[in-house]
Amino acid sequence: MIFKGCQLMRCIMWSLGWSLGFVLTSLVAMSEPPSNATATVGVPFLATEFECVIEPHQVVKLASSVVGVIARLDVDRGDIVRRGQIVGKLEDGVEAATLALAQARATNEYVSKSHEARLQFLRSKYKRQNELYSKAISSQAALEEADAGAKVAEQQLKEAELNREVAYLEIRRAEEVLNQRTLRSPIDGVVVERLLVPGEYRNEQTPILTLAQIDPLRVEVFVSTTYYGRIRTGSTAEVRPEQPVGGVYSAIVTVVDRVLDAASGTFGVRLALPNPDLLLPAGIPCKVLFEMHPTEGIPVLVDGGSRSN
Repeated sequence: MIFKGCQLMRCIMWSLGWSLGFVLTSLVAMSEPPSNATATVGVPFLATEFECVIEPHQVVKLASSVVGVIARLDVDRGDIVRRGQIVGKLEDGVEAATLALAQARATNEYVSKSHEARLQFLRSKYKRQNELYSKAISSQAALEEADAGAKVAEQQLKEAELNREVAYLEIRRAEEVLNQRTLRSPIDGVVVERLLVPGEYRNEQTPILTLAQIDPLRVEVFVSTTYYGRIRTGSTAEVRPEQPVGGVYSAIVTVVDRVLDAASGTFGVRLALPNPDLLLPAGIPCKVLFEMHPTEGIPVLVDGGSRSN
């Protein structure tokens, strides 16, 4: 009986050993990739969504190059403005009067005509004196005096013409000074805030309007450094704004930071999101799916601290 019990235990042990070996072999085979498997580096869009924020392309604190009292503002918060559009003006009564005075001086032809007539008279006088001097009727002193008078009149005429040119330059200067009192939008965008109202004094540190350019929009996202080299400038991405906006929009990668943040293990990526109809608002969270590229050509560290491609 004892002998038969030992044989039975030995058979049970052999069966358990074979079963355990088969299970381990199957697990190892499942953990190894098949020989004909392909890498997933070339997948067009990454399945993981990254958190992002849609921001204005740029925000402008509009001010004037001069100080003064605000005469009027033609726009209010929420209004759409175009580049070069007049949005307001400072009080410009003195500057407008200065421009009118310069224009009056520049268009005054009486001084030049007066000097021109005097020059013609003195030249005729010199000609007569020269004829009399050739006939020994007039003295040489009278001839020289007539010649000097004609030359002085000629210089006075040139001075009058120069003064007219200076007057035209004064017009240009007065126009520029007057234009400094006019507020023009430097961008195509929307008015975010009115910081002053008509009647208030604008000093050197006070902006008047806040403008935001929302075409294109700017999408800011921070990505884990494990994806560095797979996101490249010029590639496309899908941007999904959160509700209530929603939808899927195509954006272009414009900036990929070359300085990584070691503390957070991330790097910044900026995208340009076209918004020609100004339907998408700025300042809304979103999610983004990037078009991924192979990491070939990105230098990596190998043993010994050397770099390889």
